[in-house]
Amino acid sequence: MIRRPAHRGAVVLLSGGMDSATALAIALRETRPVHALTFLYGQRHRREVRSARALARHYAVAAHEVVRLPVAGLLPSALTDPHRQLPAGREGRTTIPATYVPARNTVLLSLALGYAESRGLDRIYLGANAIDYSGYPDCRPEYFRAFERLAALATREGVEQGWRPRVVTPLLRKSKGDIVRLGERLKVPWGLTWACYAGGARPCGRCDACRLRAKGFADAGVADPLTSARPVR
Repeated sequence: MIRRPAHRGAVVLLSGGMDSATALAIALRETRPVHALTFLYGQRHRREVRSARALARHYAVAAHEVVRLPVAGLLPSALTDPHRQLPAGREGRTTIPATYVPARNTVLLSLALGYAESRGLDRIYLGANAIDYSGYPDCRPEYFRAFERLAALATREGVEQGWRPRVVTPLLRKSKGDIVRLGERLKVPWGLTWACYAGGARPCGRCDACRLRAKGFADAGVADPLTSARPVR
């Protein structure tokens, strides 16, 4: 008989941004071991990946994998096509922005699910947010509940062993200000994180991600170290 590992521990989707860094800090407080997955899916820059590597080193995770998914041509978006204009400003928006990458969370969560099943992990953490976010349909609570049901139905461990992996979204109902305040208590190293869609040596300050990050730090009354710190190398 094949002995399968007992399911415990977690894999974190670690993009290198402030939300995923906070989710990683939470995961490490709640369970062990903690693994991290970072995806290169054809983003217009790789600056966040440098931050993800730095965060994985800082937290000494059990394993960190950077996975290359050359799917930019299949999943067109302002995040994967440098010729498209990045949206700036969210006021009054009722449509999903051009930075939406088709089915991105479903693709990434599916890979994280396979990783978790094969390594005996029972939780998948990600820093998704349904309050101060860009309006993506795969960041809604009902989406994550549906994915958990799928995970139990679509895996050998789910069918044979009753495995029900949890998709843990601890920041889902928190504002950016709440996230910064929580991260401060957890001592998240903000200077290692990155948000800007444009990449570059410094944040552009104009894209949605930069505006949301600035709002969070301002609401929390905390200085953003990226305004003065040197870039992560």
